[in-house]
Amino acid sequence: MKHAMMITCAVLLLGACTERSERAFFDGNYYPPKTRAEKEDRRNFTASVRRASRGINGAQQAAVHEATRYCLESFGTSEIEWSGVPEGEGPVYGRSGDTVSVTGRCIIWK
Repeated sequence: MKHAMMITCAVLLLGACTERSERAFFDGNYYPPKTRAEKEDRRNFTASVRRASRGINGAQQAAVHEATRYCLESFGTSEIEWSGVPEGEGPVYGRSGDTVSVTGRCIIWK
């Protein structure tokens, strides 16, 4: 029984990890990313990264990278309209505790 529990825990832990070779590093640090899309329109999203205390510049770069990755993988475009800024300007960075986030909309050209 104890052996089965240990195997189950190991599988759960390994399943949640990003393979090291697939991780993107910014200013020498890894910032675990996460993206949440709106249910009504998946083009609207918020991308965030944790561990911003390791370096705010790297965390901001990682958040933009995650946003771009989300749009590319979901819609085949890297064009993003950032929320809260005039068209063509960079993102507004939000910070809550040790997390940095950006909000935007993937632009699909037709």
